[in-house]
Amino acid sequence: MLAYAGRRLGYYAVLLVVATFLSYLLAAAALAPRGYFEAKHPRPAAASVDRELTHLGINDRTPLPDRFGHWAGHAVRGDLGRTIDDTPVNDEFGRRIGVSLRLLLVGTLVGTAAGILVGAWGAVRQYRASDRVVTVLSFVVLSMPTFLIAVLLKIGAIKLNSLLGYDLLQFTGQSTPDMSGGFLAHVRDDAVHLVLPTLAIALGTVAAYSRYQRSTMLDVLGADYVRAAMARGLTRRRALFKHGLRVALVPMSTFFAYGFLGLFTGATFTEEIFGWHGMGEWFIDSINRSDVNSVVAVNIFTAVLVLLSGLLADVLHAALDPRVRQS
Repeated sequence: MLAYAGRRLGYYAVLLVVATFLSYLLAAAALAPRGYFEAKHPRPAAASVDRELTHLGINDRTPLPDRFGHWAGHAVRGDLGRTIDDTPVNDEFGRRIGVSLRLLLVGTLVGTAAGILVGAWGAVRQYRASDRVVTVLSFVVLSMPTFLIAVLLKIGAIKLNSLLGYDLLQFTGQSTPDMSGGFLAHVRDDAVHLVLPTLAIALGTVAAYSRYQRSTMLDVLGADYVRAAMARGLTRRRALFKHGLRVALVPMSTFFAYGFLGLFTGATFTEEIFGWHGMGEWFIDSINRSDVNSVVAVNIFTAVLVLLSGLLADVLHAALDPRVRQS
């Protein structure tokens, strides 16, 4: 297994280099940082704009290969350059990465686990009233974009808090400013701020994964090995979850990896709506200000997450199906 994981890690490392190069090429070609400076009032002199762009390493009058070579030379030493406000990209990256990781990891774990359980449960109870209700709710959620789900959750929280007479659910920011109290008080405060953004991300994941899991689970319900397990004395429920669920998870493992990019897209809107100062908010702000180095940094963050989830999916696939390790 370690040899297999090592080969996949090398393959993904090459992909990360390619993704970084393409990200820089696209950002440098599509964004116009010169316009950001020229739009200031009073308008600075052209020579002053050129000096600032050259200092930041994003002067569009410098050949693109030279700009990329300058940026890559610093990047391999861990320096991702400077933002358009002349502050280190690394500092902004470090300040925001924990915010997004907390939201994405909790949303992914909750959404994936709930999606698998709901899908497997729906397959076992196929065509019963509960299965039909779950199917309808899943398609309702899938038909709504993430930002609409986030807005509806926010409206629902406002109404619930108004009904209860106190703020049970917080819908702005990551924590209460100037929060007093001990460790447990801070944990509780962080948790009530995390509930709604996590639901905004997880609900779409639950709906999508439950549909795929239900479909793959239905394929194994009448399999010979499940009937053989029941003939050996296992109950139907135990035979399905012990033998059928493992086989049904194999095609799902590939789907996990490439669904992560959609999660980050949803997290971008979620951060904006709930006032979380994470990578998604930074990405939108950087594009609006034509901040080339910051956009590339966020793209690298996304690429690393997608490739790590791909590696995790490959390892999970190999663990569930030994034939993969031998191929």
